[in-house]
Amino acid sequence: MSDYLERLFSLAGKAAIVTGGTRGIGAAIAEALDGAGARVLAVGRNAPAHAIEGVSYAQCDVRHDDAFARACDAFAKEHGRLDILVNAAGITLPAAQTDDPIAAFAAFDLTLDGNLRAVYRCCAAAIPHLKRAGGGCIINVTSINSVLGFPDNPGYVAAKGGLRMLTKALALDLAASDIRVNNIAPGYIRTAMTEASYADPEKNAERCARMMIPRYGEPHEVGGAAVYLASPAASYVTGIDLFVDGGWTAKGL
Repeated sequence: MSDYLERLFSLAGKAAIVTGGTRGIGAAIAEALDGAGARVLAVGRNAPAHAIEGVSYAQCDVRHDDAFARACDAFAKEHGRLDILVNAAGITLPAAQTDDPIAAFAAFDLTLDGNLRAVYRCCAAAIPHLKRAGGGCIINVTSINSVLGFPDNPGYVAAKGGLRMLTKALALDLAASDIRVNNIAPGYIRTAMTEASYADPEKNAERCARMMIPRYGEPHEVGGAAVYLASPAASYVTGIDLFVDGGWTAKGL
């Protein structure tokens, strides 16, 4: 790599936290940030499926307690700074529309809590540390569901749409503190969450037909987008939605 590219994309000396960093897209982002030189803490409800050398881990549920705030404080104190927060943790409850209104609302509420309120909670814990570091960035992982209607999961669509707009609001509020806030909006990335549709030939073909690049993405393809948004290369980029979806949201006929 040339010195120019090194300066443009290096995260050396930066400290980053990735929620949902023990599985799927979050784990790929943690690995990518580590590979770009950042010191990374991956937090999740479960132990990592495959631990990454150089990445630290903390177990907590960002929805229910102050464990994330404590982990954030400890990590920032250990490294003397926090520069990057990636909110990749999330849940989905398929077929949440049922004939039982109580069950439907419970699923809706749980989905909003995991995908929207918890993200704001994590941002609130991290922002003071980002300010003390003189600025930094927040990257929220939304979805193509943030701009498109998908069936049988209204809570997920509403939460991701809300997160998309929360990102833009925070980008405006934090710009004066030199904190950039952006979204990565994945399409169908092959993870445990999408494995059922990937393994179903009919559903797989149906989804791929909607893409310009007709295949499911791989988690590392989202990791590269995170490195870009966290790096000096994106120093003039805030409030955007970066779609990593094989062209799904741009495709017409």
